[in-house]
Amino acid sequence: MDFAESLKMATKTLSANKLRSGLTMLGIIIGNASVIAMIGIGEGAQKYVNGQLQSLGPNVLFIVPGNREARQLGDLDVPRNLVLADAQALATQVPSVAAVAAEKTTQGLVSYRSRNTNTSVVGTTEGFLSVRSFEIAKGRFLSDLDQRSNSSVAVIGDTLADKLFENVNPLGKQVRIKGITFEVVGVLQKKGSSLGLDYDDAVMIPITTLASRIVGRTSPYGIDVGFISISADSPEAMETAEFQVTNLLRLRHGITDSDDFYISSQETLLTIADTVTGALTLMLAAIASISLFVGGIGIMNIMLVSVRERTQEIGLRKAIGASQKDILTQFLIEAVILSAIGGLVGTAVGGGGIFLIAALSPFEAGVSASAVIVAVGVSGSIGLFFGVVPARQAARLDPIVALRSA
Repeated sequence: MDFAESLKMATKTLSANKLRSGLTMLGIIIGNASVIAMIGIGEGAQKYVNGQLQSLGPNVLFIVPGNREARQLGDLDVPRNLVLADAQALATQVPSVAAVAAEKTTQGLVSYRSRNTNTSVVGTTEGFLSVRSFEIAKGRFLSDLDQRSNSSVAVIGDTLADKLFENVNPLGKQVRIKGITFEVVGVLQKKGSSLGLDYDDAVMIPITTLASRIVGRTSPYGIDVGFISISADSPEAMETAEFQVTNLLRLRHGITDSDDFYISSQETLLTIADTVTGALTLMLAAIASISLFVGGIGIMNIMLVSVRERTQEIGLRKAIGASQKDILTQFLIEAVILSAIGGLVGTAVGGGGIFLIAALSPFEAGVSASAVIVAVGVSGSIGLFFGVVPARQAARLDPIVALRSA
């Protein structure tokens, strides 16, 4: 019997038992859909994070308080030794630096008349726009004069403007931040979240005003900041800028051993993000692949039951001349068909799930062709692997014993 005939008989047998075939494929469908969905979610998260980091610009450095080891270990007790005066010194004393911005963020209730919302209150400096590549949609941004005079002025994000003012022009209006009145002088151009903070739904005020009127001074060294972002003159000047910044801060902080601050660049952050998201994707895919393994066991179980039910058929076929190879091939084909169709259906279900998740989240939808090919190939291989035992059992049946037991 040739392969085409075996394929025809296997297809006919599976079609005659549609319910059992469908239930057998269900395990593979769920497993394959899970693997595809997990890989897609992981890749989408990776693209989203990379897009966020790349939007920062190739020549931006970030300085955060605390040494590298403490940061990597997730130490929550971060020293408050990075202050506004450090940012001002970097802006004036480091020749390879184009612009500097300091930031400190807290949460607070922002209200306008009867409307209010709890959102991020960001204290920052006038260099924020140029360093972080933001633009003003209406009005102006915070100025150096606002910083020096502790002015009660605010710049709000596009989303926050819609929440509080709807169709009313917010410029010149008075909002209350934690019960303190501020005048809105500008609205940021819509851009989305950056470094985990949605600036579209935030309010920005002078960092000196934040320290004096909102959170108070919490450091003995001056106005402490959450981090300082620096824009180098060019991507080529990044190493020079990092070296000069490190030396100046060590001098200002009187450091003789390990640094009490940590400098990272876009490249460093991208490397860390790729490592973390790649490991997460692999872990999710590994967990999801367990269901593929369970689906393979289901195929073997059903095929073993099928061999017992079809003992008379097998015995009759062997009695009229079918070889062990013919019987083995037919049962293997049945197992592969079940797993391959289950793999294709599971891929479609998983792909649909990815696009649904993408529609409800900021993650970008999409699965690489290689992931689909591997998933379908693995599901087919699982059918072949788990189909060997029942196929060999069927092929080894003695025709006389098989016909007698029927």
